[in-house]
Amino acid sequence: MTSTEPSPGAPAQPPGAGAVDLDPETIVSLAGLLHETADHHGPYESSHAPHNWWDWYAAYFLARQQGRSQDEASQAAGRYMEEVKHVTAL
Repeated sequence: MTSTEPSPGAPAQPPGAGAVDLDPETIVSLAGLLHETADHHGPYESSHAPHNWWDWYAAYFLARQQGRSQDEASQAAGRYMEEVKHVTAL
């Protein structure tokens, strides 16, 4: 067995596994959405108790991916943080 062969019993990898296959347009789109998310998280963070930023980001990000407006996504993320994570306003 050579060093490039998988170990016996190792799961099969799809063709090209290990190669970087990232669509630049998708990355640009996701980076834009992450930047937007960061912009909208600022006011929430400064007006609420300490929390894990990634929880708010995930809720906002998902709402935007589901087609909600920026304001609707901010409201949805705030509701999630209050109802599920029990984060309160200062």
